[in-house]
Amino acid sequence: MRTHFGRRFTFFTIVVALALLSSPTDAQQPPNTPTSAASSRVELTAGRSTVLASDFDITRIAVTNPNVADATVVQPREILIDGKAPGTITLIVWGGNNRTQYDVVVSAAVSSLQQQLAQLFPGEDIHVSMNEETVILSGNVSTNAIMLRAGEIAEATSTKSGVINMLQLPGGSESQQVLLQVRFAEVNRRALQELGVSIFTSAIGFKNTWGRATTQQFSAPGFSDLSSKKEGGELTEVTGELTFSDFLNLFFLSPKYDIGAAIRALKSSGVFQSLAEPNLIAYNGQEASFLAGGEFPVPVVQGTTGAVSIQFKEFGIRLNFRPTIAGDVIRLRVRPEVSSLDFANGVTLGGFRVPALTTRRAETDVELRDGQSFAIAGLLDNMSQEDSAAIPILSKLPIIGALFKSKATRAARTELMVLITPRLVRPLDPDEVPALPTKPGSFLPSENIGGELQGGGGTADAPKVP
Repeated sequence: MRTHFGRRFTFFTIVVALALLSSPTDAQQPPNTPTSAASSRVELTAGRSTVLASDFDITRIAVTNPNVADATVVQPREILIDGKAPGTITLIVWGGNNRTQYDVVVSAAVSSLQQQLAQLFPGEDIHVSMNEETVILSGNVSTNAIMLRAGEIAEATSTKSGVINMLQLPGGSESQQVLLQVRFAEVNRRALQELGVSIFTSAIGFKNTWGRATTQQFSAPGFSDLSSKKEGGELTEVTGELTFSDFLNLFFLSPKYDIGAAIRALKSSGVFQSLAEPNLIAYNGQEASFLAGGEFPVPVVQGTTGAVSIQFKEFGIRLNFRPTIAGDVIRLRVRPEVSSLDFANGVTLGGFRVPALTTRRAETDVELRDGQSFAIAGLLDNMSQEDSAAIPILSKLPIIGALFKSKATRAARTELMVLITPRLVRPLDPDEVPALPTKPGSFLPSENIGGELQGGGGTADAPKVP
């Protein structure tokens, strides 16, 4: 009897203990509450999709920002995720007693420019990033040519307004500023030859005859106030005046024979040389300009009101350049220009004489190392003009026919040369600035007026300077 009771008591104790152990877990976890799992990471590229598989039947999903990525249940245990824009969102999935959370990371799509650069330059570390207005190239390349070519391809293929080339070269210079030393030289040579003869009589004539022979190429004397009187068929009085605007080079007149001549025989030459030596500093990739000259006014008539306004046009020696630093090589885009006023080909507008411009311009791209030079020469302007005039029939006569001819020959040659030397520069640190020369003797001696003041004030009451 005791043995049977003891067995029952032991069995009852075990059952109660198992019930006590299992009751807290059941109380804490209701049968219908879903379980949570740790967040998983899903990565995809903007513009592409991926399929996410689940271990349970899906009843509901939610995403935090559908503009970055959107999700759609396509099968009881499959979710289609579409990447739309770069960013990170959270995807929560429910099903039965389960709940799972995912971090969906959408990265920027690889642009066509990135793919093109990877194909053209395999093995180079070139990265392309874009914003609304700019394309940025970053990374490391092996040669200057690859760096420059990559920038040119980005400028040609991109629709953005600007390209920033930040590609690095091994051993490249840290300087980002270029000093351009420029020398302009212009040589202008001129030659002139003129030959002509004007034959004329005096104002009273030669044997009662007035006469003049000229080709009108050069100025010749003229007659004024000519008059004569006759009595009985005989000439009794002759009066008149000779007017001269230019005596030319040679002039003679015989009062005895009343005949003269004005000869134009001239030969001249000239040489003109101008020189400018500007030094310009520009930042890498930025344009700098220089102008040594001036501005001249140009009247502009308004179409509606007819009022005349003045605009100023520049002329002189101008230089525009833009440097691109590629390691130890400097690529320069230079545009030198020399212009001068040309009044001979100008126009008259509203009573104003507006000159034309004679311009010589060149534009080129060159590659140089620090301290190397290049010259732009051969900008020649040659002009040759020959004018001749002759009196018909008389100019064909032998020997004396040359007296009835005139000739003028003009020749001019202008040559422009530009010598350019780029240098990499950097600002000086305070301890690198050289001391300025000082000459105390060249300054006026100081006068200690404050030390003479009485009763305080000035430097008299100030502490003495050791």
